[in-house]
Amino acid sequence: MNDLISLQQCARNGEKLAMLTCYDASFAARMEAAGIDAILVGDTLGMVVQGQTSTLPVSLDEMAYHTSAVARGARHTFLIADLPFGSYQGSPAQALQSAARLLAAGAHCVKLEGGAVMAETVAFLVARGIPVCGHLGLLPQSVHALGGYKVQAKNQDAAQQLHEDAQLLTQCGAGMLVLEAIPAPLAKEVTEHLPIPTIGIGAGAGCSGQVLVLYDMLGITLGKVPRFAHNFLRESADIEHALGAYIQAVKQGHFPTEAHSFMSAGI
Repeated sequence: MNDLISLQQCARNGEKLAMLTCYDASFAARMEAAGIDAILVGDTLGMVVQGQTSTLPVSLDEMAYHTSAVARGARHTFLIADLPFGSYQGSPAQALQSAARLLAAGAHCVKLEGGAVMAETVAFLVARGIPVCGHLGLLPQSVHALGGYKVQAKNQDAAQQLHEDAQLLTQCGAGMLVLEAIPAPLAKEVTEHLPIPTIGIGAGAGCSGQVLVLYDMLGITLGKVPRFAHNFLRESADIEHALGAYIQAVKQGHFPTEAHSFMSAGI
């Protein structure tokens, strides 16, 4: 079974990490059989499973339900679960209660969004034995504050702030960091300055690994498909082959390409 320490070692050895979101046992079992490095039970389930317009309505109960389903399907794969909106921002103690629910449901690590404002919470959780994955760049739970799903850190000040937030979360004990929708040169530079893996989504090929929403990867997303997504099922005989093609494309450095990335940077 993969664990956080082994994934960190793989990244240090230069091996690219492949991750996908998942929400049920059947897909989880297929991902594990295909050799996925890690699975993210994402609050994206609000959009791709429930048909919501954002991730904000997803509850902790729903996250625990889907986490338990995925854990039953993939019993040997490192499993990260999103802390949903409103379940951790109130206080570190609130975050601990919420994280405990998700770990009890089968997660091995929890993911939360935000930089310096979350530093105390990250340190609080890690000190109590809960592995944490940070999330910087485009923060879907802050979509209203950001004015929509837009590329982040495009100017010098914002890029510098992202650098500082990444370093701070690492110092507080975060074991992994998702970088979403930021210029590829910035993501590469941040990755090179961190001792922990970065997992990119719309952040270019310079990250330690990649994650995609499963439904984007299979080309069954409702509505607009993100620029950074790629339909691997279109080029495959079936879902099993599509999963394998995605994993190999990430590990061999064939995905993402510049066409899937945002190349201008404020650095």
